Amino acid sequence: MKLTGGQVVARALKEYGVEYVAGVPGHGIWALFDAFLEEGSEIPFIQVMHEQSAVHMADGYYRACGKPMACSTSVGPGAANTIIGLATAYADSTSVFYVSGSPQTYMQGHGTMQELERQQDNAFPRITEQVTKRAWQAHSTKVLPTIMHRAFNEMMTGRPGPVHVEVPMDVQVEADDVTIHPLEKRLPTGIAHPDPEAIKAAAKVLLGAKRPVIVAGGGAITANASKELTALAEKLGAAVSITWNGKGAISEDNPRFIGAVGQTGTTCGNEITASADVVISVGCRFTDWSASSYAKGVSFSFPPGKLIHIDLDPREIGKTYPTEVGIVSDAKIALQKLLEEISDEDAAKLVASNADFLAEVEEAKEKWRKLVEPREVSTETPFTSQRPLVALRKVLPRDGIVVAGSGNTQGSVKQSFQIFEPRTHLTSGSYSPMGWAVPAAMGAKLACPDRKVVAIVGDGDFMMSLPEMGTAVMNGINVVFLVLNNQGYMSIRGGQRKFMGRHIASEFNNHVGNGEPYSAEIAETAKAFGLKAWKVEKDEDLESTLEEAINTDGPTLVEVIVSRDAAGPFATGWWDFPSPAYYEKEQEAYAEMRAKEQML
Repeated sequence: MKLTGGQVVARALKEYGVEYVAGVPGHGIWALFDAFLEEGSEIPFIQVMHEQSAVHMADGYYRACGKPMACSTSVGPGAANTIIGLATAYADSTSVFYVSGSPQTYMQGHGTMQELERQQDNAFPRITEQVTKRAWQAHSTKVLPTIMHRAFNEMMTGRPGPVHVEVPMDVQVEADDVTIHPLEKRLPTGIAHPDPEAIKAAAKVLLGAKRPVIVAGGGAITANASKELTALAEKLGAAVSITWNGKGAISEDNPRFIGAVGQTGTTCGNEITASADVVISVGCRFTDWSASSYAKGVSFSFPPGKLIHIDLDPREIGKTYPTEVGIVSDAKIALQKLLEEISDEDAAKLVASNADFLAEVEEAKEKWRKLVEPREVSTETPFTSQRPLVALRKVLPRDGIVVAGSGNTQGSVKQSFQIFEPRTHLTSGSYSPMGWAVPAAMGAKLACPDRKVVAIVGDGDFMMSLPEMGTAVMNGINVVFLVLNNQGYMSIRGGQRKFMGRHIASEFNNHVGNGEPYSAEIAETAKAFGLKAWKVEKDEDLESTLEEAINTDGPTLVEVIVSRDAAGPFATGWWDFPSPAYYEKEQEAYAEMRAKEQML
């Protein structure tokens, strides 16, 4: 059929199952946007207030349901505003389809239409190449059908990630005789299976374990492997720890769960995992956050511990730690094969012989509860950051989705908010930009309209996506925005104080006035956008207000005033932040931990 380049993109997205497009219009993309109004390619369009939010929205959509959403912008500044969003999706391996405009092919190289051309003509795709799995430039309508199916193949197979397709303004409007390629004819059948010999080798190592631990990363969630992971843990009597993106891979009321590893892990998560003689890593890439900056004995101990590393991306195997058995495979099928390889009789013997280990796990979990519980049940005001989370958990359904922002909020959610199902805890566990959670929560709600969705953010994080309150109201996206207001960037202040003994630019204060803490009236601002909103400063109002917000028909906001000085999670691991040479005391403490770091 005869289609313009814009129609090819719109019709392909429609036929490939994309349900929403988010973005901001502009002169460099309006011809392509117009195609979404054409019969056969109509897709609901979510107009956001900032282009970065469009990518974050698509990112949250994918994390919640495992299907891609599209986002789109004009050229120049609008396109450049997407880089943080694309980098976030790339770092966390989430699938996002991004299409942008560009100057006309016959005008490129002349600095027209907000073009960057000093190093290369139309250089913007050179930027996105660093934060996507693949970037394409369509120089004619004829090639667009092939680019579209290749982009979806790249985005949806192997290790997921974002893709970028750039369509010049003249290609958006030029018509040609083209065919939209059926996607099912362009994708592989099935998933990547593990080598049988690797499974046998891994089973042999596991049956000799005295202290087995499974570490669940984001790859376990992406592969929908929670059922198999839980079954293997129960069969082997293995403890299960999680990374940030692995939260939800096992229900946190399962006895095998020991919490998170890393700098803001739990004490039991770090202690038990660091003392394991065999660790099964499932879709975990061992970032410094999750590995306590590789300080041996804090979160992991390789060697003497043995590592069985399961990952779909062979580049992750052995990248940071030596592996006893490296298994390149989809996580779900690899765990299935391990379950089949280990007989019930052998597993029962293993569990019986490790009774002391299981008792130690329970003791470590109880020790952690005694440490964290006082903050969780405290009725003091301003609140600890843990208290509102416990209140929210009581009123949110088990299948409700929480989307955690960065900073203290992110760590507190990891430690103190129980998750029971996969894809109900979403956070940017790698790039961790402020401004992500609010639009990502809206994307999650679009993906799962029948679920309750709550974005949990600090006030500093919230301020970076405040205008998207209008997006929620205009599009009827019924998300609860829980803003823990501690009047500043308290996670940064805490780090500054720890590593330098003082802080700068991390508190919101009246710098030209009396120095008192400064805060916008966040709840009142939300009301001005059209949300129903509350400000909570008393403990007796906390649960009832959150329950009302969750059950209100429409987007809502709850502002909770949180203490600056009891605001964060417990730092139970290590994170490598050097102190300046003129801080001798801090340098000594740093040098002691730095000496333990081991990247083999």
